[in-house]
Amino acid sequence: MRASIIIPAFNEEATIAQAIQAALAQTHRDLEVIVIDNASTDRTAEVARSFPGVTVLQEEHKGTMWACERGRLEAAGAVIVRMDADCLPDPDWLARGLKHFEDKQVVVVSGPYDYYDHPGRFRNLALYIQKRGFSGIHKLFQALKLGGITMGGNTFIRASALADADGFNTDITFYGDDTDVPKRLSRYGKCLYDPSLVIKTSARRFAKEGILFLQAKYTFHFLKVIFSRGKKAKSAK
Repeated sequence: MRASIIIPAFNEEATIAQAIQAALAQTHRDLEVIVIDNASTDRTAEVARSFPGVTVLQEEHKGTMWACERGRLEAAGAVIVRMDADCLPDPDWLARGLKHFEDKQVVVVSGPYDYYDHPGRFRNLALYIQKRGFSGIHKLFQALKLGGITMGGNTFIRASALADADGFNTDITFYGDDTDVPKRLSRYGKCLYDPSLVIKTSARRFAKEGILFLQAKYTFHFLKVIFSRGKKAKSAK
């Protein structure tokens, strides 16, 4: 099964090389890596182009979902894999995520973040909450047919289902995309949250904006998207 790893990037010259190296080091070899330079003003695109075989696209319309949609339209894989430019997946991450798609009813799979560069208890507590708490919340929202939970930079999506749903929602620039995806895609099949499908990522946003403030922002947009009508998708076939 071919996978397309798409990496949206805005001014990520400091992290993009490590992210690409980790993506290319996956044990599952049937893959392509697509970096979408989202109007960067630094050397992000130049660094990405230094890796043979990596496709680098330009998206001047700023916004993570605009970049992801640009990548989706160029992707050839049966599964679209969203990964952030500061993520460091283990070598078997892709293989473990793709295994879920052996079930033809599965359209979305996601799992927790491991904030590897945050000292102290935050790293372990955040991972524990995502593994235990988020799994329960996801199951509840699935049962209520309200969608579920995905972690934006750790999301696997069946390409055909995403196409049927009219792609990524470009009405959302950043916050809320991880809620919008399972909400819209759940009408096409199963959306799974696998607590063992962990990916390492940076906690730099928490360090910059503050843990409580940023978590409150994420929660607000989660609830806003869950209980709003949002972008309409075509009816499931």
